[in-house]
Amino acid sequence: MINGKRVLAYIPARSGSKEIKDKNIIDLGGKPLIAHTIEAAKRSKYVDMVIVSTDSSEYAAISRKWGAETPFPEPTALATDTASEMHNTLYIINWFEQQAQKFDIIMRLQCTSPLRNTKDIDRGLELLEEKQADSIISVNKAVVTPLWMNTLPEDKSLRGFIRDDVKHKTRQELPQYYQLNGGVFLARWDFIKAAQSWYGERTYALLMPLESSVDIDTPLELEFARFLMERKGKG
Repeated sequence: MINGKRVLAYIPARSGSKEIKDKNIIDLGGKPLIAHTIEAAKRSKYVDMVIVSTDSSEYAAISRKWGAETPFPEPTALATDTASEMHNTLYIINWFEQQAQKFDIIMRLQCTSPLRNTKDIDRGLELLEEKQADSIISVNKAVVTPLWMNTLPEDKSLRGFIRDDVKHKTRQELPQYYQLNGGVFLARWDFIKAAQSWYGERTYALLMPLESSVDIDTPLELEFARFLMERKGKG
């Protein structure tokens, strides 16, 4: 609990990833990928319950082994490529309310962000209360400014690729941009029910360091996460 408010953390873990087979349970530092997020959530001083929402009985068994609860099998309709993560969030809220279990705050933690730690989780919850916010979403500093990015035509011409007022400026002279990192989404229970979105007028950013913000979608990102974890272990 935080300030008398009950907190539910849920970890979506759909099977059938395309680029990395069984990505959510692949080995990372001697543990299944999902275990890192389960452990970080369970160490939180504020989170009351940690659940995993999955369509896989294998993933569910692994999740329970590492301390998460799997109170329901994820409906098939939520395990498709066309189902949005908000459908999953609203299903979880509805399921708990049907069981007469009430929470005040819901948090979504992707298991593809294994370097996000308990401190990040607790800071997000504290920020929600400090700001009296509707929701908190984690970001990190963008490594490359979007002002140096554009689409390319078929002939790959760079004509007009960068605006004239940006061409001769250094990175330090340009505004600092931030990007969503997928590490932490949290919101007040009733806000999510009403807005059906993580975003509202009173949504604030939780700034996370780059070394905690790796989001694993590709084999290269997996190898980078392994490198960072090994370096951290040696440190």
